[in-house]
Amino acid sequence: MQHIGQEFAARFKDAKITKVWTVESSGIAPAVMTGLALGVPVIFARKHKSLTLNSGMYTADVYSYTKKTTNQISISKRYVDKTDRVLLIDDFLANGQAVEGMLQIADQAGVEVVGAGIVIEKCFQPGSAELAAKGVRVESLAKVSSLADGQVSFKQTKGKIKMAGQPFVPGEDPGHHRPNPKGLAAVGGGQKTGVKRGRLR
Repeated sequence: MQHIGQEFAARFKDAKITKVWTVESSGIAPAVMTGLALGVPVIFARKHKSLTLNSGMYTADVYSYTKKTTNQISISKRYVDKTDRVLLIDDFLANGQAVEGMLQIADQAGVEVVGAGIVIEKCFQPGSAELAAKGVRVESLAKVSSLADGQVSFKQTKGKIKMAGQPFVPGEDPGHHRPNPKGLAAVGGGQKTGVKRGRLR
């Protein structure tokens, strides 16, 4: 997870980021690691109303295609500055609803979004293309091109890949790593293209 934060920090190092935003709860870990690497505060949008923070909030509705429910996410105005340059972080990008919700809050607050950092993107779903159409810079560390026939197919990104249980070696060719059914641990920056396959269990 630390390597994930370092990689996002490296990719956005010239963006003059002042805060990292995410949506609770699965996005918190990569967002915190990114904030630590950048040396900036991390703010997470709550999915549930707080008993103490019930006014002075920016809010947006986020639909979950997985759970078939709509949640209202919120960020307190006290944690947002008009001069903020915000990096959005999420663990998965499929239809892009969580990122879209954060974009709506950023628009309400009048802050600038420098981009979105995604740990794993599902390329066969429309989220990334829709964000790109809105002019949002999307940096995905791993891209799943297909889940057909019980197989997870990874599209090689521009990063160095560290699979679970394997050492992270800066500058190492990502093609040296074989697919690991235990899953992707972290990803970073290289140049090759291609597809990696691993069985979904």
